[in-house]
Formats: sequence, C-alpha cells, structure tokens
Amino acid sequence: MEVKNRTAGTLVKRLSHAGDEAAISDAIAEIRLLSKHDAEIRFPLAESGVVALLSGHLLAGATISSPSSQENASAALLNLSITVRQPLVSSPELLDSLARCLRPAASAAVSQNAAATVFSLLADESCRPIIGSNKPLLSALISVVRSPASAVRTVKDAIKALFGVALYPPNRPAMVQLGAVPALFSIAMRRGQPGLVEDATAVIARVAGCCDSLDAFRRVAGIRVLMDLMNGGTGSSGRTRENAVAALLNLANAGGEEAAAEVRETEEAEAAVSEAARAGISVKATRNAEALLKILASRRRHLESYWIRDFELLSPANPPLPDSSADSTS
Repeated sequence: MEVKNRTAGTLVKRLSHAGDEAAISDAIAEIRLLSKHDAEIRFPLAESGVVALLSGHLLAGATISSPSSQENASAALLNLSITVRQPLVSSPELLDSLARCLRPAASAAVSQNAAATVFSLLADESCRPIIGSNKPLLSALISVVRSPASAVRTVKDAIKALFGVALYPPNRPAMVQLGAVPALFSIAMRRGQPGLVEDATAVIARVAGCCDSLDAFRRVAGIRVLMDLMNGGTGSSGRTRENAVAALLNLANAGGEEAAAEVRETEEAEAAVSEAARAGISVKATRNAEALLKILASRRRHLESYWIRDFELLSPANPPLPDSSADSTS
C-alpha cells in the first residue's frame, strides 16, 4: 500500500505543479487510467487532494483545457466515486463542477460522466441530503432530463440520479419546485423508450409522496397519464404499471382527501385500479392497488355521508299532514 500512496502523491504533485496544458492533460489521463484499473489507489488519490484539483480543472472549463482533458477529469471522478464517496462529496468544489458539466455547453461524454458520478455518490445514504440541498446541481439534472438535445444515456443516468435524490424525502419539495414533475412526465409519455419510461415513473412515484406535488401533477394532467400507463392495453411494461399504481397511491396518501378525490373523479378510475389489482402485475402492484381502492372507497363513503346529511337538513323532520278539509265539498 505504501507504493500506491507514493504513486498517488507523485501524480497529484505532477497535476498541481504542471506548467503547461500538455503536462496537465498527461497527468489527468494517467489518473483516469489508474483509477479505472486499480481500485486500491482510489483512496490514496482522494487523500492526496486530487478531487479538488480535478474539480477545479472542470470548473475552469474549456477556456484553459482541451475537450479530452475535460473528459478524462470527469471520468476520473466517476472512477473515484465508486469506492470513495465521502471524500468526494466533502470537497466543496465537486458538486459545483458536476453541475457545470451537466450544462448544455459540455460535451456528451463529460455530461454523462457527471450524471453517472452523481448517481454513484447517491448510493451512500449520507450523501443524499448533501446533494439534495445543492439546487444548482438538481436544476442541472432536471435540465438534462428536459432537454431534447440530451443523449439518451445521459438522460438515463440523470433520471437514476434524481431517483437517488428522491429516496431522501426532505429533498422532494425542492425537486417539485425546480420543475422535476413536468420533466419526468415528458419522459413518461415517450412510448418508444420503455427503459426510460420505467425509470422516469419510478422517480414520479417517489416524488408523488410529497404534499407539494398535487399542483404540479395537475399542471401536466399527471393523474390521467398515470391511469393510462397503469392500463396494460396501452403497452406499458409491468414495471411501468407497478410504478404508476405506486405513484397514484403515494399521491392520494400525501395529498389527503383533495388528492384522493381527484384520483377518484378521473374517468373510470376505480375500474382501472380494480383491474390493476386483479392483473397480477406483481405482488407489490397488487398490494398497492388494493390499498388505493380502499382509499377511494373510503372517500366515496365520506361523500355519501355528506349527501345524506345535507338531504336530512333540507327535509323537514315532521312534515305537516295534508289538510283534509281543504278537499271537502260542501
């Protein structure tokens, strides 16, 4: 291990003291290669301060570095994130550099590496509140999902990163505020990309469990879209249908009576949920559909009790008997 420590120290020293772009590029390329093939050197590299140097290189942008150097730096950070997550997320420059790499001006390879790095970091639960509190980074991830120009693989990694963010419930209101709901639904309605639809609906199901989500769902007709996705006749995969049921259940639970009423009032809602409960999509989907049916039935009984009470209030308790003398003939 002592050899690896010395190697890491030498590489970091070369990177920090390099006097020209060619020397910097060579050092970064070597760091990328070693961090890819030698898992044991990742900790020594991180401990030697390479994260701050690579992040600073990415923040400097193309003004002082070549595209290949930017790609190598972002790939090196991705390699490091596989095993040394805490040292990375503790570096103040790292999240800012990842957000910069997700901007449209960055190359597809750099953006993809950045999105994959965020997703990798989120495997550590302690990183989720840190990343979720960085609004520029969340905005950048959402922008990747929203942009038609984003590469499919980058979109997939960005969606997976958003799923990791949404696993920490306090992050969900910020996701809604920053526009995650319309971005995700734009993917959910892509019929020709089932893998992306499955991933997007998985995030939608998580975000639906936020009390701020109902208005955002209304603006994109989200309940109607989820009903369509839940229907096996639309060609949705089993995983997509399972996610759609979970999203509706979470929305009804988080939004209370108001959300449950909107789900129930959607055309043929109870019939669609009943079908999902019987369809055998998965054990989880059946359980969630049955739970949603109970909520909708409870809401219906609640409304019926109001109708009965209102009718009783409008009806006199003891209506007067007809006056028989009024119909008598003289």
